[in-house]
Amino acid sequence: MKELKPDHRIKMFEESSKSHASKNIFVQILIFLIVFFLIYILQSLIAYVIALPDIMKEIGKDNDVLQGTKKVTYSYSKEVTYDIFGRTKGRLILLFSTLIGTVSSIFYCRCIEMRKVSSMGARKRKLVKHYLGGLVVGAVMMTVITLLTVVSGANSIKLCTGINFGIIALYFLGFFFQGMSEEFIFRGYLMNTVGGANSPAIAIGVSSVAFGLAHISNPGINVLAMTNLILFGVFAAVYMIYFDDIWGGCAIHSIWNFTQGNLYGISVSGSGDSESVFRTSAKSSHTFLTGGDFGIEGSIFTTIVLLSGLAVVAFLIKKNGIATTKNTNETQSS
Repeated sequence: MKELKPDHRIKMFEESSKSHASKNIFVQILIFLIVFFLIYILQSLIAYVIALPDIMKEIGKDNDVLQGTKKVTYSYSKEVTYDIFGRTKGRLILLFSTLIGTVSSIFYCRCIEMRKVSSMGARKRKLVKHYLGGLVVGAVMMTVITLLTVVSGANSIKLCTGINFGIIALYFLGFFFQGMSEEFIFRGYLMNTVGGANSPAIAIGVSSVAFGLAHISNPGINVLAMTNLILFGVFAAVYMIYFDDIWGGCAIHSIWNFTQGNLYGISVSGSGDSESVFRTSAKSSHTFLTGGDFGIEGSIFTTIVLLSGLAVVAFLIKKNGIATTKNTNETQSS
């Protein structure tokens, strides 16, 4: 028997256990749902306010409205709003507005749960190294998935013409905020709050299922796509636990979406096509191979790559003796 070294404990969970958050998991989940809903409303409101001039301009161009033969009803305004957010500028507004999610989750954990920002995995130590490493991991994983669909004959890929690299650069920055936001909300906040009072397995499971369910209304969602979303959540969680910070997970999430959407031209979680370097198109009618309307995240090839990545990180966690039990102060057998 030997005592577990302090460096091998999950510091984030230990720090979170000292917070003012309820130790009841059902209360934790209920509070998270409220906080998540408020964040969603705030992000949507800010995005709407920013896009309002474009929405009003679009309505003002409608001849029927100008002639008084069409009323500006709620349903009509909603239709125009969805159309605006389906365009490049609207999509970028939505991506940049996710910064609110990061700020709000940090505010809640710091000021309501009264826990350190480091308990969310936001550490200065090795920040750049871990973030750059995450960029490589995420880009390689999505590249392997895409190549598998092409090699198998499920998809084809070609270079786009007239590429707007300025817009692509803006998407990169937008996904930087979007990936970071979801990681801070689902892993930095939810997983670590639950992990502070429960086993890592429960914390990983709850945060990953919540992450998957948050996408349940996305266009083209199906059972395999939902499974892969949950698997991505599990992978991001164990990756975060292994490195004991959030930065690698943020990088993986951001570059995963950017590489998928703006490098290879694949619909990101059902969001549709956007400006990209390459365009990947389905050759097979089998959605379990291509992912269908949801995009490649609904493909069995994504399942294979995520399971492989998860196996590698789980092996590293076991090899380095990182605690996987609730009480990390207990001893474990040698």
